[in-house]
Amino acid sequence: MDAERAREHARNLAGGELQGERLHRHFKFKDFQSVMRFVNDVAELAEAEGHHPDLHVHDWNQLEITTWTHAIGGLSENDFILAAKIDALPSGGAAGRT
Repeated sequence: MDAERAREHARNLAGGELQGERLHRHFKFKDFQSVMRFVNDVAELAEAEGHHPDLHVHDWNQLEITTWTHAIGGLSENDFILAAKIDALPSGGAAGRT
């Protein structure tokens, strides 16, 4: 995917930021249990989609998700589709995030 198209897709996501050939997103939750529920929901979705983002929990209530297509070493349409599906998860909504 070319850089301009990637920027266009990233603008449509809440909090999506391009870092080179990867889509990086930051989530902050009200507590540790909320972030872990969300991580589990993301893991279940990723497994069903066969597309697995990098997940990093830190500072007890924050999550970084980095999405990219490992097989091509960069971004594809599937990365943005997965990011949109992550946004649609119930535990990622306003009730789970701060």
